[in-house]
Amino acid sequence: MALAAPAFRIQAASPDDVPLILRFIRELAAYERLSHEVVATEDLLRATLFGARPAAEVVVARAGDEPAGFAMYFQTYSTFLARPGMYLEDLFVLPEWRGRGLGRQLLAHLARVAVERGYGRMEWSVLDWNEQALGVYRAVGARPMDEWTVQRLTGDALRALAQTAAPRIASS
Repeated sequence: MALAAPAFRIQAASPDDVPLILRFIRELAAYERLSHEVVATEDLLRATLFGARPAAEVVVARAGDEPAGFAMYFQTYSTFLARPGMYLEDLFVLPEWRGRGLGRQLLAHLARVAVERGYGRMEWSVLDWNEQALGVYRAVGARPMDEWTVQRLTGDALRALAQTAAPRIASS
């Protein structure tokens, strides 16, 4: 017998949700086999998500009062469309809530935000082996970007490249 789909509630996160957001980040990292890369702290999240210049937005999903999942996203810009877009940094559903439609509901919520804001697109990356997530993404009409490969600079390589930049010119 299939489990009844619970009524999920998806809301913008508040500073009070920072401990929960960090928990979700750590559980996502464990699922992705990347726990060793997590350096996020509650203080860093509070400053970067709820400070003077928020770098990203977060929604939290709950089943009743019980946390069930989250999504973190930020605005991008498309030069070809001459419109902003949305980049979905993370979407995570706790294991006990998977297979009940919450991932799709989170995507639909973010799609509505994107449409309401006049964004031209919504993009994200997914690990090649994450078949469950890939299935959800295909089911909602997402398609992989052939001929595009994500590139990343971090740590020492990022700092080394920054040191080669020309000196800043003071503006008048």
